[in-house]
Amino acid sequence: MSDPWSALPRGLAAELRKEQQTIAAEIIREIRKQVPEFSRPLAGYFGAGIQRGVESALSEFTDMIEGARTDDPGRMHVYRALGRGELAEGRSLDALQAAYRLGARVAWRRYARVARRVGLGTEQLVVLAEAIFAHVDELAAASVQGYALAQADEAGARGRSRSQLLALLARGTTRPELESAAALADWALPWELCAVALLPGEDRPPYRPRPGLPELVLAELDGPEPWLVVPEPELQLRDGRLRALLEARGGVIGPTVPPEQTGDSLRWARSLRARLPETVKTPVDCEAHLTALLLLADPALVRLIVARRLRALDELTPKQRGRFAETLLAWLQTNRGSAPDVAARLGIHPQTARQRLHQVQRLFGPALGDADTRFELEIALRARMGAERIRARTSPP
Repeated sequence: MSDPWSALPRGLAAELRKEQQTIAAEIIREIRKQVPEFSRPLAGYFGAGIQRGVESALSEFTDMIEGARTDDPGRMHVYRALGRGELAEGRSLDALQAAYRLGARVAWRRYARVARRVGLGTEQLVVLAEAIFAHVDELAAASVQGYALAQADEAGARGRSRSQLLALLARGTTRPELESAAALADWALPWELCAVALLPGEDRPPYRPRPGLPELVLAELDGPEPWLVVPEPELQLRDGRLRALLEARGGVIGPTVPPEQTGDSLRWARSLRARLPETVKTPVDCEAHLTALLLLADPALVRLIVARRLRALDELTPKQRGRFAETLLAWLQTNRGSAPDVAARLGIHPQTARQRLHQVQRLFGPALGDADTRFELEIALRARMGAERIRARTSPP
């Protein structure tokens, strides 16, 4: 639903306004309590900005329920100013984004009480929730824009355009919009690129192009989650300057994608980077670990499958667990192959493989005859053994 406010009864706005002052106070109180960066007294320009932002957001929301929504871009200046303020305070946008999410939860809790009191049904409550979070997303996006503009002001016209382009690439949009932004940034939009997730550096300088990197590589090296955009990865990743940065900052190279999917490449790279120890500095290419990325999509579910399907190994010694796990995985990967097939895959004697397979059959029994169970077993084994293999491949000798 593109405009959920129009589906809400206009009379609801008057009821919400009755509690607007106390809701604003509760939101600010919770932000100060739960977001450490905002725990100081709300005084001066900083305090006025937060107070005005919360009150404006609540007032604007009720206006939109009454049909007073406007497309005037000037109405976002309050929230762009908040984004600029975060850069002035020397922070990333993490704290402000956390405050937005917290404010949305408090507003939803209080608004839901009012909605039930005036008799809104379940479907309208769903619409109300959608309207709240759509509104907060819009405000947060304005703060992101304000932050990016402030960064760009520090770096000059070209830096401003490239900062906006980076934000656009991370967020994702159409190719025509990216082409326009790339033209303003004097950057040739490629057909394919990859994102690279890095470990934070010790310094946190303001955003600026790094002379030590290839000209076409876009870089955001500040904040807790620095990253790069690398066009034409097969060519650019051979550049010694770029390889040096990746080795110094533990680079994880996301899959190669069209520019419209830069955000996906970045998300996958960050997901894998988060699972590696910070001591691993050798660059890691996600293209070699796509199965691991799939398993990282729902870690809780994978842990559940591991616990259930590999329970038969729990009573064994660590050495036995490792031996039988790799044997079972080899058997599954060779399509339930023979002892010689498994032996060839593991580099062991066929008789040794045969003995291990007998033990595996004894441990897992009839379950191995079920196709769904075998599939879940392979997921569990890959999940348990995959991280160790990645670390083994990337750790220095």
